[in-house]
Amino acid sequence: MEYYRTRDILHVKEMLGHKSLNSTLIYTQLINFDEDQYIAKVAHTEEEACRLIEVGFEYVCDFNGHKIFRKPK
Repeated sequence: MEYYRTRDILHVKEMLGHKSLNSTLIYTQLINFDEDQYIAKVAHTEEEACRLIEVGFEYVCDFNGHKIFRKPK
C-alpha cells in the first residue's frame, strides 16, 4: 500500500528492509494502477502550493523549478 500511495519503489524497499530491489518488485506486481486517474496541478509560488495542499492535493515532485501536485479524481 505504501508503493500505491507514494509510487517510490526505493522508499518502499528501504521501509520493508529488503536488500534486493527484486524482492520489493514482487510485491508491487500485486497492485493494479490501471484505474488510477488524477487531476494534476503545477504550483509556481509558495502560496499556490499551500492552496493546493489545503484543497487536498498531494506533492509529487519538482520539475523545472516548479512543484507538481496531484489529487484523485
